[in-house]
Amino acid sequence: MTTVLIADDQPLQRFGFRMLLESQDDMTVAGEAANGVEATRMTAELHPDVVLMDVRMPGMDGIEATRRIVAGGGRSRVLILTTFDLDEYAYSGLRAGASGFLVKDAQPEELLSGIRAVATGDAVVAPSLTRRLLDAYVHHLPAATAPDAAPDPRLTALTDRETEILRVIGQGWTNTEIAERLHLAESTVKTHVGRILSKTGSRDRVQAVILAYDTKLVG
Repeated sequence: MTTVLIADDQPLQRFGFRMLLESQDDMTVAGEAANGVEATRMTAELHPDVVLMDVRMPGMDGIEATRRIVAGGGRSRVLILTTFDLDEYAYSGLRAGASGFLVKDAQPEELLSGIRAVATGDAVVAPSLTRRLLDAYVHHLPAATAPDAAPDPRLTALTDRETEILRVIGQGWTNTEIAERLHLAESTVKTHVGRILSKTGSRDRVQAVILAYDTKLVG
């Protein structure tokens, strides 16, 4: 059973999310928060699998709440709801440690699939949106480092094959695409991805994508 904390300042929005989630046999609502302060406190108390986080809330917004939840080191993962006209929030959400993004007017099945994916630490949520955000995100990174700069320490433990796979993860390839294009078994790709996450300290695939951009493997 996947437990979800709903964080949104609109009561009707929370009600709609609750009705949808409770219609699923594999989901239950752990609680509701009306702002970032409540979301942070309730996450620490309830340890939900997923926090469905609105961005714009009074007081502490969803980005700061996400940052504090991730910094707390718990198992809860954050799925941020955003809109195409608020890309600047999405950049901040990436940095804060969100595990996925969905547009707020997503179809119900998209939201449910997104929650399930984030709960299992699976592939990037809403690939079309995330790729769009990351394509823009790269332009917000600092200038490239000098050619003689020391390798990023987060990459030094990776094998050549793992570095190659991290690079294509950053380009938005799925495990199936990696397996087909690099002529590997999909189970082998999953093993490599798991090792990459472990060695680089990435919480999930979204954070691995950010790492690929940060370290200029992609860009």
